[in-house]
Amino acid sequence: MPSNIPLAERMRPQKLEDYVGQEHLVGENSILRNVIESGSLPSFILWGPPGVGKTTLARIIASHLNRPFYTLSAINSGVKDIRDIIDKAQKSRFFDSPSPILFIDEIHRFSKSQQDSLLAAVEQGVVTLIGATTENPSFEVISPLLSRCQVYVLKPLEKSHLEDLLKRSLTQDFDLRNRNIELEETEAILRFSGGDARKLFNVLELVVQSTSEDPVILTNESVTRRIQENITMYDKNGELHYDIISAFIKSLRGSDPNAAVYWLARMIEGGEKPEFIARRLLIFSSEDIGLANPNALLLANACFDAVHKIGWPESRIILSEATVYLATCPKSNSTYKAIGAAQELIAQTGDLPVPLHLRNAPTKLMKELGYGKDYQYPHDQIGRFIDEDYLPEKIRGTQIWSPAETQKEKEIREKMRKLWGDRYDY
Repeated sequence: MPSNIPLAERMRPQKLEDYVGQEHLVGENSILRNVIESGSLPSFILWGPPGVGKTTLARIIASHLNRPFYTLSAINSGVKDIRDIIDKAQKSRFFDSPSPILFIDEIHRFSKSQQDSLLAAVEQGVVTLIGATTENPSFEVISPLLSRCQVYVLKPLEKSHLEDLLKRSLTQDFDLRNRNIELEETEAILRFSGGDARKLFNVLELVVQSTSEDPVILTNESVTRRIQENITMYDKNGELHYDIISAFIKSLRGSDPNAAVYWLARMIEGGEKPEFIARRLLIFSSEDIGLANPNALLLANACFDAVHKIGWPESRIILSEATVYLATCPKSNSTYKAIGAAQELIAQTGDLPVPLHLRNAPTKLMKELGYGKDYQYPHDQIGRFIDEDYLPEKIRGTQIWSPAETQKEKEIREKMRKLWGDRYDY
C-alpha cells in the first residue's frame, strides 16, 4: 500500500479475525457475529464514539458476505445521492440475490426528508442499511427508520486493544517496520489518542514523521513534546469532543458558572453542534438538579427547543443563559439515584406479580378473579390520601427514593413523613 496513504487506512483490518475490540458484538458466538455467519443480515445502526471501528466493521461485513457495498457520508450527501444509490442497487440485483449494503456514515446528520427517502428501500429489502452514528439514535434517527433497524452499541476501545494496535502497526506496516522504532512507554500516546484508534494511528504517524532520529524512541516525554511542537498538524476534534463536554458538565455540577461558560465557548468555537450541547443541558437538569429546582428541566427543555429553531450564531446566547442558570441552581441527584436503585431492584424482583387491588378489571371474569377489589380511590378520601400498599408484598417498605439535603427536598421529605409516617421517616 502506498506510503502517502494515512497509517490509519493502511492498518484498516480486512477480516473479522483481524478486527480489534467489540468482542460483545463480533466475538465467538456473539450476537452480531452469529447474524453475519448466518448470512441473513438485517438493517442496523452502529452507535459508538469515534475511532472504535464502525466503518471498518461495515466494510468487513460486506466483504465477508460478498455483497455490493455502497457508501454515503451524511455530511455531503443529499436526497438525490440516496436515490441514485437506491436506483443502482435495484438494477444490480438479480432474482433472489441478497441485497447490496448501503453504509451511511454519520447518519444522525441526515435531515428528516433524507431519512424518509431511505424508508421504502429498507422496508422492501432493496438495500440493507448499515448506519454509523456517534449520537444516540433515539434522538437523531426518525422513528419509522429506527423501527426497521437493529441498534448495536460499540464500546470505547480498552487500553489492551490500543496497545495491540500499536504493536501491530510497528510490526506489520511496511513504512514503520523499516524505521528503527523503540516503544518504551505508551501512557502519553494512549492519552492523546483518547480511546480513538484512528487518532492513535495519527498520533503515532505524526510523532514518527516529525523526527529524523535513529532510533526513534517513544517515551511519554518525547511523544508529548512532539505533539505540542506540531499541535497545528494534530486533529484534536475527536479527543476534545469528549474531554471538553466532560469539563463542561463537571463545571455545571460544581456550580461554577465562570468555568461552565468558558467550556461552552470552547465548544462553540470548536464547531460543536448546538443541539448536542442543548441535549446535554437537558440531561443535566434532571440528573444533577432534579427536585432541588424542578424549573431547571423546563428551562433546559425550552433551550433545547429554541436552538433547534434558531441555530448558530444566536443559539450561543440561549445556551449561555441556560448554562449560567443551571450552574447556579441548587444540586440534587436523588431522582437519578432513585431510578438506578429501582432498576437494580427490578433485576432481583422483576417477576413479582402486580397486587390484585392495583389491577384494572375491564371484564367480568377479571372482576370475579379479584382484579381491582378493595382498591380505594385517593380522590374520594379526606385529604385525597389513603395509607395503601402500592408495591408487591415481598418488597413492601423498600426505600428507593431518598431526598437530598436541599431546601425543596426537605419540604418534600416533611410532606411524605406527614402522609406516610415511618415509611418515609429517613
